[in-house]
Amino acid sequence: MQLISINAQPCTRSPDMASPSPHILIAGAGIGGLCCALALIRRGFRVTVLEQAAQLGEVGAGFQVSANGVRCLADLGLAAELRHLATEAGGKQVRLWSTGQTWKLFDLGAESVRKYGFPYYMVYRPDLHGLMERHVRQLQPDAIRLGVKVVGVAQQADGVEVETEGGERIRGDILIGADGVHSRVRRALFGPGDAQFTGCVAWRGLIPRERIPSHLQANVGTNWIGPGAHVIHYPLRQGEFMNFVGIVERSDWQVESWTERGSIDECAQDFQGWNADVQTLIQGMQQPYKWALLSRRPMTTWTVGRATLLGDAGHPTLPFLAQGAVMALEDGIVLARCLAANHDDLPAALARYEALRLERTSRIVLGSAANAARFHNPLLADPVEAGRYVDAEWNEQRVRERYDWLFSYDATAVDVSAAAATTTPAA
Repeated sequence: MQLISINAQPCTRSPDMASPSPHILIAGAGIGGLCCALALIRRGFRVTVLEQAAQLGEVGAGFQVSANGVRCLADLGLAAELRHLATEAGGKQVRLWSTGQTWKLFDLGAESVRKYGFPYYMVYRPDLHGLMERHVRQLQPDAIRLGVKVVGVAQQADGVEVETEGGERIRGDILIGADGVHSRVRRALFGPGDAQFTGCVAWRGLIPRERIPSHLQANVGTNWIGPGAHVIHYPLRQGEFMNFVGIVERSDWQVESWTERGSIDECAQDFQGWNADVQTLIQGMQQPYKWALLSRRPMTTWTVGRATLLGDAGHPTLPFLAQGAVMALEDGIVLARCLAANHDDLPAALARYEALRLERTSRIVLGSAANAARFHNPLLADPVEAGRYVDAEWNEQRVRERYDWLFSYDATAVDVSAAAATTTPAA
């Protein structure tokens, strides 16, 4: 085995660093890993991102970035470019699976900026991923190493060392596991996980604009709810595509993979009897993909010495609050700020990061799981009870309770000093 010491460009120093900047290893170059890398580089750290894929390229899917996530991207210096890539949501609505009856949830657009300081975006994942990669490479050209799979972790008093599948040993001052739901860093630190099948299968796909009827092209996020299933769709790239996600309760598919192809016929069968608008969207998909939704209990700790976890590696969540990617962005900003503020005691910096993020992310994981029952309630099968149920569950007060605490969070302002009380509220 070969011992590798990665030396980037000449050491930089952030304004409050009197000594050479620490060298941070990040396993995984997804949205969370690149966010953290860019936040750290901008604060004067040397970063090496180890990505197992031979080339970068996120899956072709969309995700929602609420104001709390857009705030993080603005902190990275991406606000102006993001504005041209993303679609700004005008609002959100709920529709009934059978009749198509519609309830407005809340306005976004200028209202999101007024209430939370930033807009609410719908983003094509490869667009944001490519933007972040470009900025990382501009600031530190050798920051990202491709085709490097981390298979082991060893810690010493003054550093951490990862072993790769190719037999290299790469040393740094800190290791951040941002390697996703099947994290090898998490396994190295904490052993195998205990994922449980939720009984739900998810469908996703993109629908080109020319296949979308004009009455479905509104610039809003739409959540169709029904007994045992729900569908979410929203526009991407200024309406060039519609992002489709359908979740259905079934037990015969348990493969947790974003790249498993399905068929339009199978997806349509899963939503048989649903409103014609839903079936129209399904028939318009270019290629549907399906994956089983597995759940994991929130971790009680995700830091060991000089190693910690970020994003799905530490707190994988079901996609029922639209906060999975946003949590990774928040993690990246808070972690970078903790390391910059406590660079003379890096283990203390990681402990502070965990203390700040553990409660909030656990609450989101549990809240996302609770939404499955809300979206799939059997009462939605009854034409009379369905309207009463929606009025009760999505009235203005209930919506505020579920979303205000999410959108108002400021990852750029939480107290990152290790001297601060570790009981700082995280919500």
